[in-house]
Amino acid sequence: MGIPVLIIGKSGSGKSTSLRNFGEKELALINVISKPLPFRKKFESTINTDDYLTIMKKIYSTKKKSIVIDDSGYLITNQFMNNHSKVGGGNAVFNLYNDLGDKYWSLIEFVKNKLPEDKIVYFNMHEEKNDFGDIRPKTIGKLLDDKVCIEGMFTIVLRCMNDNNKHYFTTQSNGQDVAKTPLGMFEDKEIDNDLKMVDTTIREYYELNKKEKEGVKEDAKA
Repeated sequence: MGIPVLIIGKSGSGKSTSLRNFGEKELALINVISKPLPFRKKFESTINTDDYLTIMKKIYSTKKKSIVIDDSGYLITNQFMNNHSKVGGGNAVFNLYNDLGDKYWSLIEFVKNKLPEDKIVYFNMHEEKNDFGDIRPKTIGKLLDDKVCIEGMFTIVLRCMNDNNKHYFTTQSNGQDVAKTPLGMFEDKEIDNDLKMVDTTIREYYELNKKEKEGVKEDAKA
């Protein structure tokens, strides 16, 4: 069972910048909108695609244990923009929204049910504020939000913040956003904008490195 992690934040808040401390051979990057990274590093295992099947094949086959789907919200946006003018009105519109929700939901479920437990997949998304002031992942509107509560599918949701040029993650909700992490995973409500550190902490919390070593020993005995 793989671990999906949701990262939300405004444009420029540091979601992509948080990847900077991964080594070039440590991370598999899915670049949904083919956007250049905001730092001078090229990850060895990178693909530019917004195709769900291609993404599933990549995250399943890669030997990298840490995977980032950068700008993953554009999987929804791109599908909508490429198809909304073709479907017409009436039930066809509802069918399109159903399809948008089904595919994104299926990708998260694929991570949880088809990947080994030592693979962590980070879904980077923009955030939006609703009429009540609540902050949640940005999608394509209420029709889709009513079908899929995206943040509800994640145990770990970090919010990326930028305050006076200080970039950081929040690990718990402020009462209006959806940030959350398991009890005892992070000591502080605000942590450094460093996804490598986050990745290490998650692996230590769930003892993933220990389980991987035990698996290698069992394979050696067989």
